[in-house]
Amino acid sequence: MDKKKKIRVLAAKPGLDGHDRGVKVLASALMDAGMEVIYTGLRQTPAQIVEAAVQEDVDVIAMSILSGAHDYHFPKVMELLKERGIDDVLVLGGGIIPDEDVSALKECGIAAIFGPGTNTEDVVRYIRKNLKK
Repeated sequence: MDKKKKIRVLAAKPGLDGHDRGVKVLASALMDAGMEVIYTGLRQTPAQIVEAAVQEDVDVIAMSILSGAHDYHFPKVMELLKERGIDDVLVLGGGIIPDEDVSALKECGIAAIFGPGTNTEDVVRYIRKNLKK
C-alpha cells in the first residue's frame, strides 16, 4: 500500500441499534492514528453499508452492534460484498458479541471481532497489519 495514501475506514452501525458511543470512540482513535474515517451514522442496512463502502472506496469496514442482531447483519454485509465482487476490504466487527458466535462470524468473512474494553491501539495495529488493499 502506498504510504502516502491514508487508510480509509467506514465505521457503521447496522440495524436498529441506537447506541454509538463505542464506534465514535473508535473512529476518533483511528483518526488520531492518521486514518480517514467515514461514519455512516445509526440504523444502517447492510445494503447501505456496502453501498457507502463502494462509494467511498474504503479499505476497511468496521461495524459495531449492541442489539444482538450481529448474526444477521454481519453475514449479510459479507454476502453483499461478495455479490459485488469485493474481496479486498478488511471487515471488522465489534460490540456485544457472545463468544459462541465469533467463530461463525469469522467463517462468513469477518476478519476479527473486538468486544467492549478493547484497547483502540489494538484495533489500529490489527488494521495496519491485516490491510488487504
